[in-house]
This record gives sequence, C-alpha cells and structure tokens, in this order.
Amino acid sequence: MDHATALCEEVDLHRLELRFAPLRVPEPRAVERLVRSIERAGQLVPCVVVASGNALVLLDGYRRVAALRRLQRDRARVERWDCGLGEALLGWMARAQGRVLYPIEEALLLRELMHDQRLSQHEVASRCGRDVSWVNRRLQLVSGLPDILFGAVREGTLSTWAATRVMAPLARANGEHAQLLLEGLKREGLSTRELRQWFEHYQRSPRLVRERLVQSPRLFIEALRAADEQRADAQLRAGPDGSCARELCQALALIERVRRQLAALASAGGFDHDLVGQLARLRAAIEALHTELGSYLEHDPHPDPRCGTHPAGAGPQPARDRPPAAPVA
Repeated sequence: MDHATALCEEVDLHRLELRFAPLRVPEPRAVERLVRSIERAGQLVPCVVVASGNALVLLDGYRRVAALRRLQRDRARVERWDCGLGEALLGWMARAQGRVLYPIEEALLLRELMHDQRLSQHEVASRCGRDVSWVNRRLQLVSGLPDILFGAVREGTLSTWAATRVMAPLARANGEHAQLLLEGLKREGLSTRELRQWFEHYQRSPRLVRERLVQSPRLFIEALRAADEQRADAQLRAGPDGSCARELCQALALIERVRRQLAALASAGGFDHDLVGQLARLRAAIEALHTELGSYLEHDPHPDPRCGTHPAGAGPQPARDRPPAAPVA
C-alpha cells in the first residue's frame, strides 16, 4: 500500500477496535515511558488503523492507546490506510511499521492472517517480503506451544525466549514439570540467565533431583549463587599460590585416574603409540616444572624469613677470608 493513500486524522478512542490485542505482548515499562513522553510532548507518532465495516481496526499503536487511556485522553491521532484489512496487515508487517514485533507476536499474526485470508505460506512470504523458511520458523514457535504458555507470555511471566526455548521443550517432555515450573516462576520470577542455568542443570540431573528443581527453582538458583560465592571466597583466601596448589592437586587426581585404567588397557591388548607419546610429554612437562620451581626457590628475591637460617639463632660465626688470630699476633 502507498503512503499516498493514508489519511491522518484524530478519532475518539472508543471508535478503535483492538482486534489484535490478544496477539500482542504487553510491556508495562514501555507504556510507562510512553505516558511520560505523551504527557510532556504529546502523541508524536500516529497509530495505524484500517477501516473494516463501521470499525477502525488498530494495526499499530496498542501501547500508545494504553498510554492515552492512562492519561485519560479521549482522542488519538491515527493514520488510516485505505485498503483491505489483509492487505494492510501484510503491508505493515513487510515494512515493520512501529515497534519491532517479538517472534511470537509475528507467529500469532501470521497464523491469524493465514486463517482469515486463506493464504498459503508462499503467498504470505512473498507479500510480507520474507522467504518461506522464515514464515515456517515463525509458525513452528506456536505449533506446539500450549495455551497456558501464551497466557504467561502475555502476562509478562515468561519471555518469548523462555517460552520457546525452555517451557515448550519441557512441556513436550514432561507436562507436569512444566506446570510446576510455571507456577514457581509466577511466584518468584527468574531472569533469562538464571533460567538458562536452571535448565542446563535440569537436563543433567537425575529424576529425583529434577523433582526438587521444578518445585523450588528460586531456591536452587540461590543455592547455586551461594556455592559460587563460597568458591570465590576460598580462592581469595588462598591467593595465587593456593590456586597453583589446587591445580596441582587436580593434576594429581587426573594422573591417579589414568593409573587405575592402565591395567584394563594392558589386558585389552596393550598401549598404542599415541598414549605412550602423551605420557612421555607429560613426564617432560613435570620435570620442566620441577626444575623451574627449584630455580625460583634458589634465586628468590624476596625470601620468606621463616625459611632457611634465622638471624636470631645464628650464633657466633668465624670471619671469612681472614687469617687466624695467632699468626697475626
């Protein structure tokens, strides 16, 4: 649709039909920013509407309408597009008019558009200026997503990433665990980073541990944070020398684990050349480390007074490079 066919005007808010409101993700913080902006400078960007019968269907500007209602305004500045609803929706999505849509919002609008206009994925892709694979990926976001997750996204309990990357796979694998996790997130929300950590541990955990994870997700994150803080405190107390000693202990543990496997390897047919070569390189590295450490101890520019001879207990020492007292006399 050409901009020349658009008409800017002011209309009463009650004339706007918010047909696509259930498909949009509410953003209370963004509405708050718009409230302050409109109160200070007025409505700068018009909403986009299209006539459908006697109604003006709102395409773009749902947050602006919410802000105007918060300010108890009666009228909104709109840009009316003189075309059909389907063509307007396709044109608006092609030009990304207004704010950038979330992927799940795009998926819901595409599904609604294909259902109402009886369009195929190829037709929607060509008229939106996208390829078919993009349309197919968007539709896959909502193909297996339960309605309860749609509601959580709209309420702000779940982000689009959490709904599609965590909750949807979890719901397909274990619906009961997905329900318990959603209830826990409604009580005490997790950030995207925290939820990613939680899901990584869930995937590696046995069944009994998973039961506790879904019942108290926030408790697990706090325990994980406390363990990280204890580990950081221990590293701070130990200092760099303690860190080196700890890494050497880990190397010793790895060597002991390899030693326990040698008997099984010998009984299975001996050792290949790669293993023997690796052991030779390890031995050379240990010897080089031992030599380098010894050189540092011998030429320490800041020796520890607790190591070696202590000045207080030295006692009388014979003078060096001097003749005995009797010949001098």
